[in-house]
Amino acid sequence: MTNVLLIAQAVTTFALTGLIWLVQLVHYPGFASVDSDQFDSFHAMHSTRITLIVAPLMMVELLASVAWCFDDPRRVTAFIGLALLAIIWASTAFLQVPLHNQLASGLSASLIDRLVRTNWVRTLAWSARSVLVVTWLLAALQAHGLEQG
Repeated sequence: MTNVLLIAQAVTTFALTGLIWLVQLVHYPGFASVDSDQFDSFHAMHSTRITLIVAPLMMVELLASVAWCFDDPRRVTAFIGLALLAIIWASTAFLQVPLHNQLASGLSASLIDRLVRTNWVRTLAWSARSVLVVTWLLAALQAHGLEQG
């Protein structure tokens, strides 16, 4: 079970980390470049489509992370990984979702700026999770004698 949980976390965390960097550096700042008369439909499309990608990945990541904590409760870093997820989920629920809800009413440069600034919380937390997952992968490889060099 340990290997399945590790693989599930690696796949989801790496996918979400890549996605959040794309959103942080390209997509969210790009909101400001959309014509105001087309912003509502663009934002609605973004919200719907990004949720189709992100929601399943976030759910699998969360479930695998919780199970990983119970798989070996002595593994302190598992709880650090879960704490990072708590930060990500809280930021999503209390910062990004409310800002997106406000942007659904129309283009606002100040809201876009706040969205970009507050999204750094998730960007850095997912990046930290990726580093943590890499350490788990390296430890697993070492434990199985598969590490080279």
